[in-house]
Amino acid sequence: MFTGIIEEIGTIKQVIRGDQAIILEIEAEKVLEDVKLGDSIAVNGVCLTVTTFTSKRFTVDVMPETIRATSLKTLNAGSKVNLERAMIANGRFGGHFVSGHVDGIGTIQDKKRMGNAVYYTITVEDTISRYFMLKGSVTVDGTSLTIFGVTDNSFTISLIPHTLNETILGGKGKGDLVNIEVDMLAKYMEHLLKQKNRTPSSKSSMSALFLEEHGFK
Repeated sequence: MFTGIIEEIGTIKQVIRGDQAIILEIEAEKVLEDVKLGDSIAVNGVCLTVTTFTSKRFTVDVMPETIRATSLKTLNAGSKVNLERAMIANGRFGGHFVSGHVDGIGTIQDKKRMGNAVYYTITVEDTISRYFMLKGSVTVDGTSLTIFGVTDNSFTISLIPHTLNETILGGKGKGDLVNIEVDMLAKYMEHLLKQKNRTPSSKSSMSALFLEEHGFK
C-alpha cells in the first residue's frame, strides 16, 4: 500500500530486456535507506519488488502483464522515475490509498500554466473514465492528485510548483504517456453494488432456516 506522495526521483541506469519480461536497475538514495530484499517500491506508480540492492542502486523484475498494461515499457537508460516506498503503519498518511496496481495508461492531451500552477488534461480509456469525479482522487505516475475537470474520456489535474519540481510530471508534456490508478474506494463501491444487484432482494441468504441449518437454534 502506498500514499501517492513521491519520495524522490530515481534514474534508470540499465534496462535488461528478455523475451517478454524486463529487469530495471534504478539509481536512488532515500528509498534505499532502510531497504530489504523483497520490499515493495512503487516505480511510476507500479508496485515492484526489490530483488537486489546496493547503497545507491536497486533492481526490480517487471513481468509481461505489467509491461503490457503500463508505461514502464517506454523506459530506457537515463529515464527519470517517481519512487515511493510502501507506507509504514505508524507513518503520516498525506495522499490517498494507492495500491500500486495501474488501471490504465493515459496520454497528456494538453498542458498549460495558470498562475503558479500547471494544468494537465489527460485522455484515458473508456474502461476507467467512469471512476473519475470532480474533486475526487487519482494517481498519475504514482502521484496522488485531485481532479479538477472531467469529460467522457479525459480528466484535468492541477500541479503546484512543489509537485512540478519533486516529481517527473513537471518534465512531461503533450503526447507523453502516464500510468493511471483510479481511486480504489470507487472500485470497491462499484464491485459491492454489482454484487448486491446480482442477489434478488426477495431471496435473502440470511433466514431462520439458514440459521437453523448452521447450528443456530
